[in-house]
Amino acid sequence: MRFPICQIKYNLPICTGADVTRGIMVPNPLCAKVTSSRRRCIGALSPYAVPLLIILALLSDGIGSRAVAADVVHVSPSLQPGTILVRTGQRKLYYVVSPGEALRYSVGVGRAGKQWFGKTHIVTMALKPAWSPPAIIRGNRPAWTVPSGSPQNPMGAAALVLADAELAIHGTNSPGSIGGFVSWGCIRMHNSDVMDLYARVSVGAPVVIAQ
Repeated sequence: MRFPICQIKYNLPICTGADVTRGIMVPNPLCAKVTSSRRRCIGALSPYAVPLLIILALLSDGIGSRAVAADVVHVSPSLQPGTILVRTGQRKLYYVVSPGEALRYSVGVGRAGKQWFGKTHIVTMALKPAWSPPAIIRGNRPAWTVPSGSPQNPMGAAALVLADAELAIHGTNSPGSIGGFVSWGCIRMHNSDVMDLYARVSVGAPVVIAQ
């Protein structure tokens, strides 16, 4: 028997009946008829090919880089849609999708004494950016650059660079650090989550970082 294969990317809706981690392709006979513009079938493959597809997907995205889908939660209706709110005490990031409603993601935040608070905005967006540590991190050592896509690059899958304090909201090469007070001030997200957020925002989006 041949099944249609649904391509599930980041946190797009999983086809009914699928029991998989986000970001991989899965066989699902219920997905033969596409009913959502945010999901698409890419043809029929032999079920014997499915285990290989799953393995390739895990290797390409990095095992352990996924998080559960963002929760939809209530927030203050005073926050404008499109706003990013980071609550460092909660280690949560909120993306406001409509008045009073937001998507909530787990994040890693700055260690004690390394946190910045205030209002800022996104000035640059980049996928798998190269990274040069700022002076506060490298100290007296000469400047260097970690190339794009390197396993040692802490930016992960994407970065949303902020206007203030050399900060960014970015992915990670250390998914186990998400949920902790771990950084020099930047906001870390699971790679799948930062890619989801990347697809929703644009340069100029307001960002509020609060306790």
